[in-house]
Amino acid sequence: MTAPVDAVPTDPDFTALTERHRRELHVHCYRMLASFDDAEDAVQETYLRAWRGQAGFDGRLARAWLYRIATNVCLDMLRRTGRQPRTVRSYAEVPWLQPYPDRLLDEIAPGEEQPDAVAVNRETIELAFLAAMQLLPPRQRAAFLLRDVLGWTAADTAEHLATSVAAANSALQRARATLQAHLPARRADWAGGPADERERELLTRFIDAHERCDAAAALAVAAPDIRVTMPPQPMCFDGVATIAPLLERAFGPDRDGDWRLLPTSANRLPAAASYLRRPGDTAFRAFKLDVLQIRDGRIAEITTFGHALF
Repeated sequence: MTAPVDAVPTDPDFTALTERHRRELHVHCYRMLASFDDAEDAVQETYLRAWRGQAGFDGRLARAWLYRIATNVCLDMLRRTGRQPRTVRSYAEVPWLQPYPDRLLDEIAPGEEQPDAVAVNRETIELAFLAAMQLLPPRQRAAFLLRDVLGWTAADTAEHLATSVAAANSALQRARATLQAHLPARRADWAGGPADERERELLTRFIDAHERCDAAAALAVAAPDIRVTMPPQPMCFDGVATIAPLLERAFGPDRDGDWRLLPTSANRLPAAASYLRRPGDTAFRAFKLDVLQIRDGRIAEITTFGHALF
């Protein structure tokens, strides 16, 4: 989406004070929508609305003003799409779920000038958190993010949602109750903490098994109850017995070609970018992204996405 020429601001101060918040606004919209692409559209619409309304712009309140616009844009998008699954037993039930590259999360550097940096911690950007958020009605989702993730006051949250403090607090309490039923009660338990040497070693073994097309080695790093999902496809595979045919298809004599994988990370989780060289081709071409959830020294879950974000 491109702003009309006459809507582009001519005031350099407006641009300087608003553009610095673009990445954190994108992360906020991503938490609301669970889709990288939809978040991009939401941010574009946010800046378009901001450009059109800059007559009332107060540079001292630029960040809060932009968050209010972005939140309302997301609420409008959610009303139009009606996306709210009844249950989230697996990521297969959230087909719009997309990964968020860590290299872009890292653009929000810690510092007094960027207070949202603290909110890009692992437990509030992991896929499990994003999927659970989708269970919340839109306004509950917004209230929870503004209060419990961004740390805003009840009064500020109510103002941004154009409601009363009592209504905002009620939405927050209902959101907390829903999330507690789907996530550990303590935020520190939502994730396993920062990636450590064991996770990097498991990712290395995962990559090596794939490049050697060694199914036994791939299963050796998998938990017995491993789960594999492939959003937006509705498939969900539980347990090593169910993924064995997938490995045979990927690694066996009838496979589509040879694999090369690069280590990376998304949503503060280890990931591997896979490239496939098909028979008769001379190049390895982007194929998929595997995001790994690791528990107790084994790969407990693999979420496979397409290569659109490469």
